[in-house]
Amino acid sequence: MQLADYEEYRIKSQSNIIIRPILACDKEKLFHLVKQRGTFNEKEIEIAIEVIEDTLTFPEKKEYYTFCALEDNGDIAGFICFGPIPMTDRCYDLYWIAVDEKFSRNGIGKKLLEAMENFVVKEKARRIYIDTSSTAPYTPARTFYENHGFRLVTVLLDFYRLGDDKIILMKELTSNEM
Repeated sequence: MQLADYEEYRIKSQSNIIIRPILACDKEKLFHLVKQRGTFNEKEIEIAIEVIEDTLTFPEKKEYYTFCALEDNGDIAGFICFGPIPMTDRCYDLYWIAVDEKFSRNGIGKKLLEAMENFVVKEKARRIYIDTSSTAPYTPARTFYENHGFRLVTVLLDFYRLGDDKIILMKELTSNEM
C-alpha cells in the first residue's frame, strides 16, 4: 500500500480536525510540538525529531509512518508515529503520539490512534506494541493506552535508568480487524 494514496486515511472529525500523513511543510511545526509538550526529555526529543526526518526523507523504506492532526487553519493539533517491527509477523510499534496541550482531552489522541489502527489493519497487522516509561509524566499516556484496548505485557525494571522502568503494552488485533 502506498502512503501517497493518503486520501483514504483522512479523517474529518466533528471538531474540523483532519488526520493525514505528514508533509515536508509540517516538519518545523512537529518539532515545535515535540519540544513544547514538556513530557519528553532531551534525548527523547532528539529521537522524535530524527524519526520525523526519516519519515519524510526515506518514505520508500516504510520504516516509519507519521500522521498529523490538523485544524482547518493548518495548525498541527497532534501527531502519531508508528511502523512495522522488523523480523516479526505483522507486528507494529507505536513510537510516538503527542497532542498539543491546547487540544488535550478533545479526542485528538483517539482520532490519531484510530487512523493508525485503520492503516495497520489494512496492512493485515496482528499486534501493536507500545514501549513507555514508568515515570509520573507518562501516567496519562499509560491510562490513555489502557483505555483504548492496550494491555500490559511486561515491565523491564530500571531499563531507562534507575527507577525508570520500561513498560510494554500490546493490543491484539482481532480477526474482524484484520
